[in-house]
Amino acid sequence: MAPTPATPQEAVRPLEVARPLPGSERPAAARGTLGRLTAPGLAAALSMGAYCLGLALYGSYPFGPHSRAVNDLGNQFVPFHARLWDLMHGTTSGDLFFNWGSGYGVPFLADFFTYLMNPFSWLVGLFPRALADLPVFLVTLLSIGLGTALMTVLLGRLQPGSGVLRALLSVGYGLCAWVLNDGFADPMWMWGLVALPLTGIAADWCLRRTRWVAGTLLVALAWAGNFYTAAMATLATALVLGLRLLTATGVPLSDRLRVAGRAVSMALTGILLTAPVLTVTFRASHAAQPAPEVSYAGGPTLLHQVSQLLPGGHDATPAPNLFIGVPGLLLVAAFPFVRAVPLRVRLGWYALAAGVALSFVQEPTILLWHGFALPNGSPYRAAFVLSGILVMISWLALAHRPRPGELAAGAGLVAALAWLCRDQAAVGTATWILVAGGGAVTLLALTARSALRGGRTRAAATAALTGTVLLGSAYTALSVTAARDRIAWFRPKITLTGPSLAARDELAARTDWPRSRTDPGPHEFANNDPLLLGGEGGAYYSSYVPAATARTLQRLGAGWYIRGRHTLSFEDPVGQALMGVSSSLSPVWESRTRYIPHRAYPAPLLTVRSTLPRPRAGETVFARQERVLGAAVYEVPALRPTAGATPVPDRGGWLLRPAPQPAARQPAADPNGPGTTFTAHCAPGSTAVWSAPWFSGRVTGLGGHSKAIGRADVTANPVRELGHVPADGTVSVRFTGRGTQRVPGHALGCLSRRRLTAAVDALRARGPVELTAGGHSLTARLRPGSRGSAVLAMPAVEGWGCAVDGGPRRAPRSFAGLLAVPLGSGASRLSCSYRPPGLGAGLAASAAAALAVAAVAVAGAVRGRRRLAPPRRSPRDLPPDPQPPSAPPPAPGEKACS
Repeated sequence: MAPTPATPQEAVRPLEVARPLPGSERPAAARGTLGRLTAPGLAAALSMGAYCLGLALYGSYPFGPHSRAVNDLGNQFVPFHARLWDLMHGTTSGDLFFNWGSGYGVPFLADFFTYLMNPFSWLVGLFPRALADLPVFLVTLLSIGLGTALMTVLLGRLQPGSGVLRALLSVGYGLCAWVLNDGFADPMWMWGLVALPLTGIAADWCLRRTRWVAGTLLVALAWAGNFYTAAMATLATALVLGLRLLTATGVPLSDRLRVAGRAVSMALTGILLTAPVLTVTFRASHAAQPAPEVSYAGGPTLLHQVSQLLPGGHDATPAPNLFIGVPGLLLVAAFPFVRAVPLRVRLGWYALAAGVALSFVQEPTILLWHGFALPNGSPYRAAFVLSGILVMISWLALAHRPRPGELAAGAGLVAALAWLCRDQAAVGTATWILVAGGGAVTLLALTARSALRGGRTRAAATAALTGTVLLGSAYTALSVTAARDRIAWFRPKITLTGPSLAARDELAARTDWPRSRTDPGPHEFANNDPLLLGGEGGAYYSSYVPAATARTLQRLGAGWYIRGRHTLSFEDPVGQALMGVSSSLSPVWESRTRYIPHRAYPAPLLTVRSTLPRPRAGETVFARQERVLGAAVYEVPALRPTAGATPVPDRGGWLLRPAPQPAARQPAADPNGPGTTFTAHCAPGSTAVWSAPWFSGRVTGLGGHSKAIGRADVTANPVRELGHVPADGTVSVRFTGRGTQRVPGHALGCLSRRRLTAAVDALRARGPVELTAGGHSLTARLRPGSRGSAVLAMPAVEGWGCAVDGGPRRAPRSFAGLLAVPLGSGASRLSCSYRPPGLGAGLAASAAAALAVAAVAVAGAVRGRRRLAPPRRSPRDLPPDPQPPSAPPPAPGEKACS
């Protein structure tokens, strides 16, 4: 019989890269939907259960007593989730485009894309706002579960085999060292744990030349959840795909190139579907205040880096966190000895793992992993991808049924590694318990499964493996959390507590937006108090703090941290008046969780000025405040050193040098030395304030004192009150510095409260008749005939556009860093709105990508219907219609029927 010709779909076969081993195929009934979900479900349950068990044993949030229930997820992200809760329930000003509450008005969409796009973040809306810490914890927990489940699926695509064993190895990925040391503190990064198997499954479909549309959507989902870690996952997936193409046998070069082209098109289209995420955050990052300069000090030693493969410890010295649990480590060590795996495959996967590990500690490739920017913090944020690759290697070893001798060789390699690393900081008591105890049980169970064929024996071995994975993972989470919490940096503050909730109620009772602002002040229950407590303050902590915001506020007298990446509120009367602050919570410096309610007399948020004075050379902060206020309210006296250590004149100021150390056996009266006392004269009854942005030490005088923490140009002190000038007009202030410090020549200003009140009254007289604030808009009805310029009490960030009396929308100007809009000869109405830069271009790119995906989907559906439809036949191929038999001729005398 002649062979049947190939059908069109058989002519282009998928690239064969993973052939099932004999006996590894499951029955057809087990391949149903329920069967396919069993192994991923088991993996998710084990990983989440082990994580919760470890935290519960330690007593950490949310399982421990209140005294230990600190929020291990960090303070930066609970406030962002509280803000998301407010947006979902309509209880806040602003919207996704703009945040009126932080930094006296800042863009928000880039923050949303970066910190809140993990789909699990939206669970916050289902909980009471006072419990926002709990859903933030769930973001981490559920990301662990989903990432582990998807890795189980990916391993099955890589090499068919037992679903239970894949699930057990995937737990090592879900609770890898990166999760317990790095990812847990940043819930948005946890989506990277999901992104790696998502992109891996999409790449596997490319190898099989199927499901291009579905794969594209998986890539888009990975990038939408968190583009930062998704970029790392995509790069790692590309390396794995390249290795699988190189090690495949009997595949023509043209097929390999088609697979590579298919993968590139899938990745690019999927990324373009999420283009607004990239374009908006890129523009926001470009406009952001630069982070403090960082340099790579060099990688850890080889032994230090290799020691990170051993589970159970935490090393305070920076290094890539790599461990994947004892079963995974044992199988990775056994992989070179598994002869059932072709030699080129073993060499290829080991070379890939070694190359990725080496790339983590070389500055050029560190930049590549992190988007060409050296991270301000740990430079090893991409370590989770190597953990994923190691889990893939461990599964390839196990799926090929390693023999007892091969497993024993791997165990010997692990024992040698542990012995060589015995003196490393990452190796402790927990490590020896896990490696020795867990390793012995794992070796015996795997050997039993390999050598014995009895069903009960194999079931018992699997049960032993399951118990080892569950208890070992829980103990690892416990030991790492305990070691981590001994480091001061990992001891975050409690956020949503009685004092912070009381502060929120205090602000809500005084809200007067948009006529004025209620400012949470700089007491810092969290790093983003306005997001947590409400109100419209100056504090703002984000990678996207606009440079215009940070520099404007600091030059007008506010403080900052992290070189302006964390701005603070104004604490002085003039600064608060300029920004329209009518009520604030002043800090009690001895306790960050205590505050004092304070009222002020503010200018309106929009004022009309006839002229906008230009800056003068060498302006002090007091002169800048007066220029914006439009009135002289300060005396700025010259300082004279009168007591203490003699300062040295330096660039218009004074250089304070540390006091000499006391002789041996002589007690030191003051660890900071006696300091230097300066004297000045001001009008009696005025309020003395001091400004020394970069000074570190203590400032005392007039019965008051302040702790200064300045460090040029990373940490800036705000302008702060000192006290009331006495009747003789003499002001004595002592600066006690830590080490060599510089005091500005005009560090003291004396404020006339009467003049300040008069200046605010003048601004109020020219304020708007009505002011309305929308989510990202501001509309004002002006007094008839208003001319000159309208100045808005918010930083002039890019994206604002204003229209006067319904005219064309134009970008406003900047006046001392604040928004200023020319009104012309006379105006009665002003409307301004904010549009996120980069959003329009991103939406256009996403629309184009969506059209491409839709076109491919429609074309695929049409081709599918054509294949399923019966073949159409040409009329010439059809047989002639059968002719009916001719009627007999009528009998004589009969008539034919007509």
